[in-house]
Amino acid sequence: QVQLVESGGGLMQAGGSLRLSCAASGFTFSNYRMSWYRQGPGKERELVATISRGDRIKQYADFVKGRFTISRDNAKNMVYLQMNSLKPEDTAVYYCKAQSTTTSTDYWGQGTQVTVSS
Repeated sequence: QVQLVESGGGLMQAGGSLRLSCAASGFTFSNYRMSWYRQGPGKERELVATISRGDRIKQYADFVKGRFTISRDNAKNMVYLQMNSLKPEDTAVYYCKAQSTTTSTDYWGQGTQVTVSS
């Protein structure tokens, strides 16, 4: 059974930091590109960051560059999002996504809420 389970969300003051984790199971994690998305109140879901299978390539949305860092541990089937210098506009539900690089298969987690107060 495929599972992506996010954790680490919570309430934080502006300027603070949070580290999100996503635990993957039920598929060959190292074969999948991993991404973090977010969906703020009344907004569409948007891509935050992506990391390649082997950790070599990382891409970020402009609105998080220099503040957020994506990483993965293929031995532990984990992907992380370190979020620094948080802003109120970072308030959203953050989702982990696994994307196959050879098929059209995608998997999504259930999301973790991040709330940043001013």
